[in-house]
Amino acid sequence: MAGTLVKICGISTPETLAACIAGRAEWVGLNFFAPSPRFVTSAVAARLAGHAGDAIRKAGVFVDADDAALAEAVAAGRLDAIQLHGHEAPERVAQVKARFGLPVWKVLSVASADDVAKAAAYAGAADFLLFDAKTPKGQLPGGMGLAFDWALLAAYKGPLAWGLAGGLTPANVGEAVRLTGAALVDTSSGVESAPGLKDVDKIAAFCKAARL
Repeated sequence: MAGTLVKICGISTPETLAACIAGRAEWVGLNFFAPSPRFVTSAVAARLAGHAGDAIRKAGVFVDADDAALAEAVAAGRLDAIQLHGHEAPERVAQVKARFGLPVWKVLSVASADDVAKAAAYAGAADFLLFDAKTPKGQLPGGMGLAFDWALLAAYKGPLAWGLAGGLTPANVGEAVRLTGAALVDTSSGVESAPGLKDVDKIAAFCKAARL
């Protein structure tokens, strides 16, 4: 599919940010969820935003965050979108959109067709949906390298544009694009050498493979 956008999530250093820009990724994700190995403080986010300038767009990743935490991160990271990766109901998504005036992405964790069906409730609230693999109870909500059955996405016929995450790597992202027609592909652990440690060569390979 021509025009598939690429997002590299969990960026935390200037070097890996530069690799995303060099690979022509359209988005990077800055993770503000403290338990994650990819967590960045507001100070780090501000420095990365300074390096990024207008060369790449920045999505902040949050899990059930309150308005104060969102406001601090939005300002520090000069965010272009807010990605909600928790249990945020459609009402909360709409509140965040109204409060901050930024595009809001809602992540939906998928293990079955019932999970995909939940997308319908977010029409009119979210601007974009990101279908990700559901992680085991008690684990982090994302970044675990898990994939789900992409065929489940054929059931989604809603109005919102959507992207694909969960277990994507340089080796399988091309197939993922071909099979799903996703408007955006998002990876985190798939371009790492260890949890939280991005690999610049893997970033380059992912960006290239997503567009073949």
